[in-house]
Amino acid sequence: MNNNKVCVDLVVPGIEERYNVFIPINKKTIEIIFLLNKAVNEMSNGAFPMSSHLSLINAETGAVYDTDATFLDVGILNGTRLILIWGGELDGKWRFNF
Repeated sequence: MNNNKVCVDLVVPGIEERYNVFIPINKKTIEIIFLLNKAVNEMSNGAFPMSSHLSLINAETGAVYDTDATFLDVGILNGTRLILIWGGELDGKWRFNF
């Protein structure tokens, strides 16, 4: 296995799907969200649309990942369960669309 990637369990409630994906640990979370959005869009035949309003959340802790941090910075490891949802910060408050 490549030491620059981790295998995560990605849950996508918007389309009721779950994927195991390899993610580079040295990229910022915002870049990872874009890559995941593109991959899920393709794997779902467009059922999960491309969007600039997505959030990545730790399924165990509920923590919303800082988009400027890398996976290495926030300690995402092999087997981490992540949730990719539509939503974002508006007026300092997080709003999510399930």
